[in-house]
Amino acid sequence: MKGRAVLAAVFRFQSVFGLVLVFAAAIVFSPHRNGELVFLGSGNLFNVVRAISEIGIIAVGMTLVILVGGIDLSVGSVMGLASVGVALLLTSGGWGLVPGVLTILALGFGFGLLQGIASARFRIQSFIVTLAGMQIARGVARMWSGGEGVSITYGNGPGQAPVPFSLLGERTFGGVVPIPALFFVVVAALAVLVLRASAFSRHVYAIGGNEKAAMLSGVPVIRVKVLVFGLCGLLAALAGIVHAGQYNFGGPNDGTGYELNAIAAVVIGGTSLSGGRGSVSGTVAGALLVGVLDNILQLNDIDSNVQLIVVGVVIVLAAGLQRLRPATA
Repeated sequence: MKGRAVLAAVFRFQSVFGLVLVFAAAIVFSPHRNGELVFLGSGNLFNVVRAISEIGIIAVGMTLVILVGGIDLSVGSVMGLASVGVALLLTSGGWGLVPGVLTILALGFGFGLLQGIASARFRIQSFIVTLAGMQIARGVARMWSGGEGVSITYGNGPGQAPVPFSLLGERTFGGVVPIPALFFVVVAALAVLVLRASAFSRHVYAIGGNEKAAMLSGVPVIRVKVLVFGLCGLLAALAGIVHAGQYNFGGPNDGTGYELNAIAAVVIGGTSLSGGRGSVSGTVAGALLVGVLDNILQLNDIDSNVQLIVVGVVIVLAAGLQRLRPATA
């Protein structure tokens, strides 16, 4: 019995254990500069969080979708659409900061809702729906921008974005903590709270565990699934807004491949691709694991292609570990 409890804990916190191991390895293999470990420098550690902030925000939404047994392949394209959209609205469109940002968030939310309706109401596999959505969002982004990236300059003149939007590229708390990292932390914290203390969370897990049983129990399955896809689209749009503000640029090809990175963070975080099991906290740990792994490989000047291979191996190992997970773990 005790051994079974230990095994259950290992599977439940696999992402945390993995993060600890990778963090320890990063310390061991960190290069030195002026007698200090480069990896443990505060600037470097916060750079890791900044680097994963956009993918992390998307991964939170992806976690919700996967928990109900779905998948969303459109998030990277929605992020690109949002980055282009907010850049155009705030510059050539002459929109104010609040109306422009809220409009783009509504666009992402609406796009996700439509995909949720197609998947839940009309029972089209979410893989197919969001694969089509990925193409549609990318196409709209390219048409909207004329196939060109949109540079963002700040000021009060024509074609200039409101100056406060530039804060997304700044750091706070003494110039150390990147603003995008704060967005990631806030989004993750809110999602953790919602999934731990709400009827909505019980419905999400019930649907992912057994959709038919959830429906017979009175759970509004279609409504919950549609809302989950809407929230995923909303967070993808938020990531696009953060991206545009962080880099002062919105491009129609921004976010390419981000859907795969988000899924990787979710899988490494221990969320089951069949739905019903997983957590946002695990996803956060999974995203940090990938970020730390990428960072230490870069610090050691490891070929970028090798980095892709290493991350791919970690994803396979995490998925394989889930296959061994007992039903009660």
